[in-house]
Amino acid sequence: MKTKEDYLNGQILLIDKPLGWTSFQAVNKLKWVLKKRFSLKKIKIGHAGTLDPLATGLLIICTGKFTKRIHEFQGQEKEYTGTITLGGTTPSYDLETAVDKTFTTDHITGALVHETTKKFIGEIDQTPPMFSALKKDGKRLYEYAREGKKVELQTRKVTLTKFEITGIEFPHITFRIVCSKGTYIRSIAHDFGKALNSGGYLSSLRRTKIGVYNVDKAIDPEVFEEIVLKELDT
Repeated sequence: MKTKEDYLNGQILLIDKPLGWTSFQAVNKLKWVLKKRFSLKKIKIGHAGTLDPLATGLLIICTGKFTKRIHEFQGQEKEYTGTITLGGTTPSYDLETAVDKTFTTDHITGALVHETTKKFIGEIDQTPPMFSALKKDGKRLYEYAREGKKVELQTRKVTLTKFEITGIEFPHITFRIVCSKGTYIRSIAHDFGKALNSGGYLSSLRRTKIGVYNVDKAIDPEVFEEIVLKELDT
């Protein structure tokens, strides 16, 4: 049973972010729970790497003095599993927006899918999605996107150390990717479809690891609430 001092001195909390939640909502939930449990007016708390609302999985949340260590976790290698749907594209590169173009997949074989992953292993140049929180001239890219404005995007270098195809049921392909900080899996899905002379978008995503931390050890934010607040009744 952790004390108020434990959380103020610093804790690393492993949270399994539910589908539809923002990372900010998950942090706010934990902040509310800790303030209620220990009658705190304020507590430092933050996460080490955003997950999109349509993604699930591992969020590292730091409290108290450990918020100074957030940058350490942000820089660590990450592992994701998910699904790419071939034969179409979306403006957001995932299911946040509707399919805007469709393409044939008749020429795509399992062998071609496996062969194409090799083009993405190692250091690659990646263009971030327009529907992202990156800033250009002080404004978020998704704000430009929602206004229908096009802006020049700079490519960035990212590294994939693993890109494994774990299942093929056309048009859906499941994968496991291990990558560096700053990698957009949505951009991988989009570029993978293009590399197959078709289209592709990310239809599901789960972050399974950050450095040595595994989602297997993480808990749902509402389970965290139940465990911590139960102590008030004992």
